[in-house]
Amino acid sequence: MTACSTGFWSQNILDYFLNTKQIKTRDGAEIIWYHRANSKQHMKEAIQSAAHMIEADVLLYDNHPVMAHPPETNSDNTLKEWLNEIKNTNKGIKLDFKSLEAVNSSVKLLGDLHLRQPVWINADILLGPKGNHPVDAKGFLDTVISYFPDVTLSLGWTTGRINSKCNTGYSLAMIQEMAELCRDCTQPITFAVRADLVCRSKSELLWLLQQSNRYTLTIWTGKDDEYSVDDLLFIRHSFDKCRVFYDILEPQNSEFRKAIGI
Repeated sequence: MTACSTGFWSQNILDYFLNTKQIKTRDGAEIIWYHRANSKQHMKEAIQSAAHMIEADVLLYDNHPVMAHPPETNSDNTLKEWLNEIKNTNKGIKLDFKSLEAVNSSVKLLGDLHLRQPVWINADILLGPKGNHPVDAKGFLDTVISYFPDVTLSLGWTTGRINSKCNTGYSLAMIQEMAELCRDCTQPITFAVRADLVCRSKSELLWLLQQSNRYTLTIWTGKDDEYSVDDLLFIRHSFDKCRVFYDILEPQNSEFRKAIGI
């Protein structure tokens, strides 16, 4: 596969949003996210919203990439339609791929559009706490990097629900496995980590960030996760604020931003 000259913004997204005067400081908490903008209705809401980054999910239906998150298997929105709507905005995008087959079917569509805003390509490529069925790590990295050598990779671990009384977090072995996979990569990489696991994995994640100044964290949450604003404040005080992004749900998102004065 031949590398594609996409024009994707390949630097830290803080630089893009600072340069376009959409944020005021190099603080990852300033970035506003719109999560699961899959349907046409949600896509339009995301475009009209104050969000800087729009996240959506890609899977295959009848061998065509569509915008849906399991357990949904179909959508009123195809990836092609979605990209055509987003391309004329100044918003960054994060595409979350649920299978390697969906990646293979999407790279040409992405390459043909020559998007100029930030593009993150995400997949859960390793097993995490109580996780299962990750996307094939080598296949994902080989495909994306060979086609888009400068795109920002968003890499995560599959996870399951963790009881709030459990001390399980991302183990050092899980973190080291990811570090080894990324050792020879040259583009920006953000690691997608679940909010209710981060506080239990502080030292491991700090070690991971020390491996490269191109690495950042993106904190995400499930709708039924047990975490508090205090947990988010602990994360903020534990890591460099320009190296952590917060793709979190309401009401904690608004409460967190209020608590830190944003």
